[in-house]
Amino acid sequence: MTPRHQHLLRICREALVGGWTAQSTGEKLLTALILNRGDWLSEMGYTMADAIDRVGLDWIALIPDVAKTLREEGQILDTIPTLRSSATTQ
Repeated sequence: MTPRHQHLLRICREALVGGWTAQSTGEKLLTALILNRGDWLSEMGYTMADAIDRVGLDWIALIPDVAKTLREEGQILDTIPTLRSSATTQ
């Protein structure tokens, strides 16, 4: 596990239990992308495309591995609910 991977895991875990703390804008954007939190991106005034552009491809390339680690730890779900699946359960 690289230092960057470890850093992203730490900031995501912090965000899951208590919010942003002292994260930079880039860290906040990465956290929102990793955790599938479009609402956080919107609150910051970013679209997904803007967030990707802001953090850069080197960091974006780490997202799948970090998300996989968080899923394996049970920190995030394997899937996110969709409108279709929500409508069929009601």
